[in-house]
Amino acid sequence: MYLKYVSRALAALGHRVHVISGEPYPELDPSVELIKLPGLNLFDEASPARALRPRHLKSFTDTFEWASMVSGGFPEPYTFGRRVYQYLRAHAGDYDIVHDNQTLSWGVARLPRLGLPLVTTIHHPITKDLEIALANTDEWDMRLLIRRWHLFLRMQTRVARRLAHIVTVSERAKADIARDFEVDPARIQVVYNGVDCDEFRPLPDICRAPCKLITTASADQPLKGTQHLIPALKTLVAEFPELRMTFIGKPKPEGATEKLINDLGVGGHIEFLHGVGTAEIVARYAESTLAVVPSEYEGFGLPAAEAMACSVPVVSTDGGALPEVVGDAGIVVPHSNPTALAQAIAALLRDPARRHALGNAGRVRMTREFDWQKTAQTLSAHYHDLIKARVAA
Repeated sequence: MYLKYVSRALAALGHRVHVISGEPYPELDPSVELIKLPGLNLFDEASPARALRPRHLKSFTDTFEWASMVSGGFPEPYTFGRRVYQYLRAHAGDYDIVHDNQTLSWGVARLPRLGLPLVTTIHHPITKDLEIALANTDEWDMRLLIRRWHLFLRMQTRVARRLAHIVTVSERAKADIARDFEVDPARIQVVYNGVDCDEFRPLPDICRAPCKLITTASADQPLKGTQHLIPALKTLVAEFPELRMTFIGKPKPEGATEKLINDLGVGGHIEFLHGVGTAEIVARYAESTLAVVPSEYEGFGLPAAEAMACSVPVVSTDGGALPEVVGDAGIVVPHSNPTALAQAIAALLRDPARRHALGNAGRVRMTREFDWQKTAQTLSAHYHDLIKARVAA
């Protein structure tokens, strides 16, 4: 989402923008050119262990990607960094600046050696994901796998400390990056994300259901708080037996979310919506009574911003930067607290007038405060400063 909207807004300012990406390739505006750097794409393989081919053995990058993935690692930041360095070594003259979207890889960190100024967006330190994932499991083997998968953090932490120009998307993320990555806060600039208020908008022709919740929480990521939302739903259906909840996302078959739903017996109140486009999501917002953002942590909180842009009243936790996004235009409760979530949702379900007021306030807040064009203008000014400094040097 960040790539899509930032690149489009930069192109609208008159910049020529290329997005260099491995799989899965992003959907971009026609004004932006996609440069594809394919890897092994092992996460799309039915049997990753059998995906290695003799030709891959000729490449250290391919062999490392395969070996790391089949042993439980997440090699893509490292291997993409190697590929993008090779590409830009051959095409450095085509570009004035490189903006890294949190690969935080050794390869990308070497780009200034090619004479390319480098800006890096860190949405939030993935140390938060690791911390929350470990806190949500007591099984020793799962904890071992979680630590193995997050080994790329060693690289990201070291790279972050070497970067001269870091952008992040909230004050809370800035503080966490400075602390967890041990980065001087003076090297971190906050540039808020935007929300496309033309795309995410109210649809007056669609009537809101009287008792329907919507959430865009990724169902099996502890960071996103689904493990707290489902118990809250269990509490709510006692008072609101007609309550329904739409999850925009897909749980793992027989995963933690599916198990929790079955254990609490709330499967009849939940639907999962997966693989749909923005228009369908906006239509689902339009028919929802309210949106819930149950995250334990967000570096920004696009789900809250997009719901508010659609005039949907929001109940959000205080996880990470969510209070910065929601402000006083929604209800904010403590994170990791199913009781607080249930109480706030119930209060809004009983109060149509307050829902209406919050929905309107959310739309106004998004249109005034969070705009991708404003994001692009701030980034553009930053780019020009770095380019001028390089020329002067």
